[in-house]
Amino acid sequence: QVQLVESGGGLVQPGGSLRLSCATSGFIFRNYAMSWYRQAPGKERELVASITSALGNTNYADSVQGRFTISRDNAKNTVYLQMNSLKPEDTAVYYCHSNNRWSDYWGKGTLVTVSS
Repeated sequence: QVQLVESGGGLVQPGGSLRLSCATSGFIFRNYAMSWYRQAPGKERELVASITSALGNTNYADSVQGRFTISRDNAKNTVYLQMNSLKPEDTAVYYCHSNNRWSDYWGKGTLVTVSS
């Protein structure tokens, strides 16, 4: 059974940091590109960051470039999102996503709230 379980969300003040984790099981993690998406209230889901399976190349949305860092640990089947200098507009549910040419999977999300 495929599982993607996000953790690490919560309430943080503007300028603060959070580290999200996505623990996975049920598929061959190292063969999948991994991504973080987010969805703010009343908005569409958007891609935040992605990391490839083989070389670990990364890509970021312009809105988070320089503040967020995606990484993966293939030994732990886990992907991370380090979020620094958080802004109120980063408030959203953050989802973990895995994909290759044959299939893709989603986690259920973790809520990040940036507020003073």
